[in-house]
Amino acid sequence: MGLFERYLSVWVGVAIILGILAGSIVPDLFALVAGLEYAHVNLVIAVLIWLMIYPMMVQIDFSSIKEVSGQPKGLVLTLVVNWLIKPFTMALLGWLFFKGLFAGWVDPETATEYIAGMILLGVAPCTAMVFVWSQLTKGDANYTLVQVSINDIVMIFAFAPIAGLLLGVSDITVPWNTLLLSVVLYVLIPLVAGAITRSKLDKSNDHSKLNASLAAMKPWSIIGLLSTVVLLFGFQSQTILAQPEAIVLIAIPLLIQTYGIFAITYYLAKRVKLPHNVAAPASMIGSSNFFELAVAVAISLFGLHSGAALATVVGVLVEVPVMLSLVWFANKTPHWFASR
Repeated sequence: MGLFERYLSVWVGVAIILGILAGSIVPDLFALVAGLEYAHVNLVIAVLIWLMIYPMMVQIDFSSIKEVSGQPKGLVLTLVVNWLIKPFTMALLGWLFFKGLFAGWVDPETATEYIAGMILLGVAPCTAMVFVWSQLTKGDANYTLVQVSINDIVMIFAFAPIAGLLLGVSDITVPWNTLLLSVVLYVLIPLVAGAITRSKLDKSNDHSKLNASLAAMKPWSIIGLLSTVVLLFGFQSQTILAQPEAIVLIAIPLLIQTYGIFAITYYLAKRVKLPHNVAAPASMIGSSNFFELAVAVAISLFGLHSGAALATVVGVLVEVPVMLSLVWFANKTPHWFASR
């Protein structure tokens, strides 16, 4: 794990502080940026999100999918957890905390937006950082790649319907045109562009040009992430300074969701007798989130200043330390699983 990944929460924390300070000192600048939008998509945020997502999509090797045919149980587990369990437990926790336990501390409209942000996180399984978690747990690299590739394909077709269903159940009006546009803009187009780029860079199949290009892209991905966080917290600065407890309230159900989904997946992986080098990354995929997509869709659907956007960014803040603790746990328990 590189310096950036290891201390991601620190960098995000610094970006949060800078955003809050900047939003308080130069609010007119953030108001100007907020006004640069087309079809409910903020153009500045869209560019930054693309800087984050595109390098991740270039990493996906769809030719590896054929390798999974002999060992499908891990892939089935990943798909079941990511698309039939995780989104619904996230929505349930959102309702439990913000319509129940925390109802006295958050106004109903803001609570609904927090729930929406949590739902968007829950419907977006991890795409990039899971490669780091897989490596740290000595996971099967090829199998992890297959799991991520299949999830990205499923995401094109399943993200909008499941998000729309859960947002609708949560009494949130779903602007379907904006939701579908977000999927096309932030999943389909980057995925196709990444596949084309990978094909052109890796014609010789020695990965040298591909790896060099990915290394060159990485700083831009980092710039995109941290700049997005600065902008989001700059837009939210007045709300956060008035209600700093909001970040803590959002973090609590997100922590429960992350640890809970890991426990469910890890237990099921043991029951179906997966080897540890497949079980560990499968559990990491379900536990972590494609927060770049969740942030982009939250902004498109609910606006830059919304509680939904804030909830998705809090997901970035808590994810890395939590996932590192799960990596530690996974590395302590390989003896629970059958060896391949």
